[in-house]
Amino acid sequence: MRTVLMVAEKPSLAQSIAKILSKGSCTSRKGLNGACSVHEYSGSFQGQTVRFKMTSVCGHVMSLDFTGKYNNWDKVDPAELFSKAPTEKKEANPKLNMVKFLQVEARGSDYVVLWLDCDKEGENICFEVLDAIHPVMNKGSVRDQSVFRAKFSSITDTDIWNAMNRLGEPNRNEALSVDARQELDLRIGCAFTRFQTKYFQGKYGNLDSSLISFGPCQTPTLGFCVERHDKIQSFKPETYWVLQAKVFKGKDTPLTLDWNRVRVFDREVGQMFVNLAKTSKEAQVESVSKKEKAKQRPQALNTVEMLRVASSALGMGPQHAMQIAERLYTQGYISYPRTETTHYPENFDLKATLKQQINNPVWAEE
Repeated sequence: MRTVLMVAEKPSLAQSIAKILSKGSCTSRKGLNGACSVHEYSGSFQGQTVRFKMTSVCGHVMSLDFTGKYNNWDKVDPAELFSKAPTEKKEANPKLNMVKFLQVEARGSDYVVLWLDCDKEGENICFEVLDAIHPVMNKGSVRDQSVFRAKFSSITDTDIWNAMNRLGEPNRNEALSVDARQELDLRIGCAFTRFQTKYFQGKYGNLDSSLISFGPCQTPTLGFCVERHDKIQSFKPETYWVLQAKVFKGKDTPLTLDWNRVRVFDREVGQMFVNLAKTSKEAQVESVSKKEKAKQRPQALNTVEMLRVASSALGMGPQHAMQIAERLYTQGYISYPRTETTHYPENFDLKATLKQQINNPVWAEE
């Protein structure tokens, strides 16, 4: 019987997917690294009966770093890190023995199905997994496809089965774009962090930090902060006057009027308008306009909007919000939280999703 190895990005995700695909009939055991479990069951794949092994990684398998001698802060000029310093891939978390774990589970496998998260980082992890397991997998004929990629946006039965029935291939170009981003982050981050740390330490008595870190993602943020600071420092306040008028009709609540000019910077001009207003005892309605407002149906939340709403409506910080979102995702309640799209997937079943909420005592009626 042939073996299909399936790999997800997180242990909880692997468990959820295996439970759906095996219809709850899989057996589970701990892997050699103690962090990842392996879920096994029999089923059909490519028209044949196979043994499935579902497991996971814990995020990135590998990380990028400079070779040994360039990690010495005192002997390396930070400028060298931009071009001269060679880089190498190392295990992201050596304690997990992730490469060895993957090779043990992949040994003798005929196919691999990659269930990594559907973003560029997930695509990059696909190839990290493949680099680890290719040497120990069974070698089929040149024409046989042995590597498959599952594309899914939520952990529902429908979405997972659709992904399994429409397997594609991993995208190497997207994975390479992450490699490029990682190298830029490493070179820029390390060079500026080392330069800043060595430059500022000892210059200010209250600066006792042993590390003053800096990364590319902080560049635009720092720019916004500096620009705002400069505006505040260069701002010169000017005194201005406004006209405030209220209209009373019987015992009705007074109506506050808006002034077209909003404000004036000349007090005498303002006083002139006050005097003019005081001579009037009545206000004339010149026109009445009515318009209908339509409230659009809510869009799916992308990552940034989700974090904004969680902060303003629920008072949750970004890290806490992402932790909750990841948990809801692996439990099948929401789509993948790290997404940049505001469109629902074509197969999104709104009525079935709402039916899951009809027994809730708080909002069932809604």
